[in-house]
Amino acid sequence: MRLPALATLILIAHAAPLCAGDAPPAPESKPVEAAAPNAQDLRKQVSYLVGIRLKGMVDRTVADGDLDRAELLKGLAEAEAGTAKEPDQAAQKQLFETYDAQLQAKRNAGAAGQLDDNKAFLAENGKKKGITTTASGLQYEVLSKGPDGGKSPKSSSQVRVHYTGTKRDGSVFDSSVQRGEPAEFPLDGVIKGWTEGLQLMKEGDKFRFTIPSDLAYGERGPGPIGANAVLIFDVELIKVLN
Repeated sequence: MRLPALATLILIAHAAPLCAGDAPPAPESKPVEAAAPNAQDLRKQVSYLVGIRLKGMVDRTVADGDLDRAELLKGLAEAEAGTAKEPDQAAQKQLFETYDAQLQAKRNAGAAGQLDDNKAFLAENGKKKGITTTASGLQYEVLSKGPDGGKSPKSSSQVRVHYTGTKRDGSVFDSSVQRGEPAEFPLDGVIKGWTEGLQLMKEGDKFRFTIPSDLAYGERGPGPIGANAVLIFDVELIKVLN
């Protein structure tokens, strides 16, 4: 389990998009360009925004790692004050590995009974109109077709796609659409359900894939996904790159 250090969080935070409300101009007046803040004000404003983003990163770290928020914040405060007592690297490595094993065992125990539930869910989903189930168990639905003449990828192809991935409860765990930037990757470098499913598509097609856990991440599902999870992806194949 890799937990981001405070310095890493700060480096990441400055790249996060900054959101601001748009204030309308005063009636019957020309827009006036705001004066650039001086260096000291700019430093303070950016520091404040980094602090806001650090809070979100701490929230995600606590949730993904099942960590104790109070102790995490205590560690930050004592590190800032210079009073933190940090174990040596070997001891830290042992602590992280032991905790990671316990956390994975806890997740797996909670997910063991999920496999039978997955089977029932997939059986019912497969009966819905428009759903096709392949020999591997992958289920897909054609949402829309692209123009005639579009290429289909091979298992070794590099592709450009837009996608949104959700769990059965509808919660989004990853989305290139939300990021506003298509993803590019080789088909032989992703989960089996994607490697198989995208070869059924042509450029411009939009499919919905329901992927059994054994064609996704199985017991090793990362934090927000979890073990033995059925994954649902809405995918648009934008282009086959080679």
